[in-house]
Amino acid sequence: MIDKNSMTTTPLLLITADPSHPLAKLALRYARAYLQNAANADEQHNDSDHSKAKKAPLNIFFYGDGAHTANRLRWQSADQVNLTKEWQKLAEQYDLALPVCVSTALSRGITDADNSARHQLDSDNLAAGFGLVGLSELAMMMQENKTLMQF
Repeated sequence: MIDKNSMTTTPLLLITADPSHPLAKLALRYARAYLQNAANADEQHNDSDHSKAKKAPLNIFFYGDGAHTANRLRWQSADQVNLTKEWQKLAEQYDLALPVCVSTALSRGITDADNSARHQLDSDNLAAGFGLVGLSELAMMMQENKTLMQF
């Protein structure tokens, strides 16, 4: 059973740093640690009722230069962490949404198939698992969440 008070304290990570910036890596580390702690706490308090769907214990929003994280064509050398792939793995593991502001993504050359067609662009390059959304999504998350952390 989900405690209503814990739902109102779900943190929101606003990721505005370019994937090459140390803050972008810190955001991923924070998200991993937070989700692992939440999963461990959930296991301890689990009353063996697995049938109820649970809200993700963390909200994430990519904005500004953070939108570069959603570019599937972004090459990363082997000695560096590929943040795009790491976010994809984390999202799959914890069933997280990876919303990206559509305006900031488009202005940085990142698009999905729908926007590519709408704006007559040659192709799309949005990484799997990421989704382009309006800024209203961020506004709604900010209303629901009491804790905002910007990286």
